[in-house]
Amino acid sequence: MAVNQEIAAILYRISEMLEIKNIKWEPIAYSKAARTIESLSENLEDVYRRGGTKALMEIPGVGKTIASHIEEFIRTGKIKKYDELKKSTPIDIESLSNVEGLGPKKIMLLYKKLKIKNLGDLEQAAMEGKIQKLPGMRKKTEENILKAIQFTQASGERKLIGYALPLAREIIALLQKQSYILRAEIAGSIARRKETIGDIDILVTTSNPKKVMNLFTSLPKVKRVIAKGETKSTVVYEDMQVDCRVLPPGEFGSALQYFIGSKDHNVAVRRIAISKGYKLSEYGLFRGTKRIAGKTEDEIYSKLGMQTPPPEIRENRGEVEAALKHELPQLVELKDIKGDLHMHTNYSDAENTVEEMVRTCKARGYSYCAITDHVSPVGIANGLTMAKLKRQQKEIDAARKKLNFPILHGAEVDIKMDGELFADAAMLSEFDIVLASIHQGMQHTKEEMTKRMIKAMENRYVNIICHPTGRKINKRPGYELDFEKVFTAAKANNIFLESNAAPIRLDLSDVNTRAAKDAGLQIPIGTDAHAVNQLDLMEYGVSTARRAWCTKKDILNTLSLNELLKRIKR
Repeated sequence: MAVNQEIAAILYRISEMLEIKNIKWEPIAYSKAARTIESLSENLEDVYRRGGTKALMEIPGVGKTIASHIEEFIRTGKIKKYDELKKSTPIDIESLSNVEGLGPKKIMLLYKKLKIKNLGDLEQAAMEGKIQKLPGMRKKTEENILKAIQFTQASGERKLIGYALPLAREIIALLQKQSYILRAEIAGSIARRKETIGDIDILVTTSNPKKVMNLFTSLPKVKRVIAKGETKSTVVYEDMQVDCRVLPPGEFGSALQYFIGSKDHNVAVRRIAISKGYKLSEYGLFRGTKRIAGKTEDEIYSKLGMQTPPPEIRENRGEVEAALKHELPQLVELKDIKGDLHMHTNYSDAENTVEEMVRTCKARGYSYCAITDHVSPVGIANGLTMAKLKRQQKEIDAARKKLNFPILHGAEVDIKMDGELFADAAMLSEFDIVLASIHQGMQHTKEEMTKRMIKAMENRYVNIICHPTGRKINKRPGYELDFEKVFTAAKANNIFLESNAAPIRLDLSDVNTRAAKDAGLQIPIGTDAHAVNQLDLMEYGVSTARRAWCTKKDILNTLSLNELLKRIKR
């Protein structure tokens, strides 16, 4: 639902610009509405079509003014207030806000003291050592700003898989409605579920190529047609480049094989083809001039004496050799997940109630779930206190009975700088499962961060370490850890390192997840959901696990509830 994300992003920017202008209360209203909209399970366009601004105003946090902004965006693609604020604000809020650690207050301080308006000004001031001289700033702050700028610039225009995949599926759905389109598939790096995507590749077979090209280039969300041909066209759809190729049925499988595999995977497979006297290209598998395979991927791999590797592992990381030996693993699937072990409710910083979250888990076919609200420093994430914990216990008990569904009462507890937790034994002992996370103080050395994490693992109440490197894709790289030491400590203390399914995190990464698996650790996949629709993010966690070659037995929450409780016992 890209429109929801676009509107939420604009509302966040409006909030930031109003805060910079030192306007009271209004920024809070805009940021609250933005949070609600980005976690909304229904498309705002559908809400508006159903009931106009009146229906929009039924969304929590959306009043008359913000509803009118949403209506304006749906009708025109713009919000006048946002454009006016940008013109009246001399600062490039969008680029500066993308630098990790810079909020509205710091951005305003930088402008007032150093006249910093944009990323270039910021980089120049940091390189000249001017930032560390400001109140509340230090040399380390300046160094971190420079690192963040470099990381932001290196991230480029690549989009998160959680943004690109729904767009690609939306296009496929529109194409598949047409009777003259025989087949339409997503190819490229999205098919491999890479964490960031440069552009979208769509492959189509049809009885009428011209009709397909006309349809594709005139889809409602096409912003610009870059190129239009008889069998290939390129457009900007929303804000992503999309290529659509029309292929004869006899070439569809070979084209899929070519466009899904990474460059290294395809080179390795072509070498096998050559060694067997064949030639492999996107047009088919040939012996001489005769095409002997091309309709399906299975046909091509079979002719080469190989199993068909799942798209997610076509990276030339051992899958070619395993496919030749017919030793590819049976990778974990979404249907194997028995429960979600990481989610939040309105008891901390999320939108929905305990019952709403649990009801959604049950509807997904899960066997259990864990409610894990924050226990954080005062003033952060509206964390649980002992009084709130007791109230939540009663609410969870009521939900268990009402829904006849097993619920683990847990918490996500912040890890202090010294590795201790922001909860004492009296509180921790109340929970069925304890997740521990680092949310602050991430600029320390590899040795310090490793020591801090291992200290937390030694706490007898801790079961899972969440998003273990703290990274946010395209925002910050995450802190360094000595994974050999971390894996050893995890095994010694029966600790599990989470694969966080939120597309902005996907942490552990596929590479680190595979390393953890190879070290003998089971991996829990958690959505970190802050709203009912975010429970759908489990798909991205499973995709990361598949890219890491994980089977069902490698994933903690494929276990039954009884097996899980035995496995996490310390």
